[in-house]
Amino acid sequence: MLSTDRDCKPGGEHFAVPTLGEVEGKLMLSELVAVACLQELLTKEHAPIVEKVRRRILRDLKHRCRLLKLCAADEKATTDYAFQVLEAAVREAGSKTGHGLARSP
Repeated sequence: MLSTDRDCKPGGEHFAVPTLGEVEGKLMLSELVAVACLQELLTKEHAPIVEKVRRRILRDLKHRCRLLKLCAADEKATTDYAFQVLEAAVREAGSKTGHGLARSP
């Protein structure tokens, strides 16, 4: 099943391509972690930190995209998707904590 060190375990090399269930599980887990973290931030009235998180995501994505040698179009698509995920998590967290956050332009 899901394991962060699957390839390091004996036999892990036989499962180099994850199953659809593993991919879905990892996506679900990423969403849950993001929402839980944002809920904690919003609960403590640290909503301005979300903009700091956006800047950090942008910086880290640019670095990783450079390492992967992605073209400009792929880098933009990746960044757009990352911000869509962040905004969805902020909306979800805000709806559960009662804090509505608007995205900064």
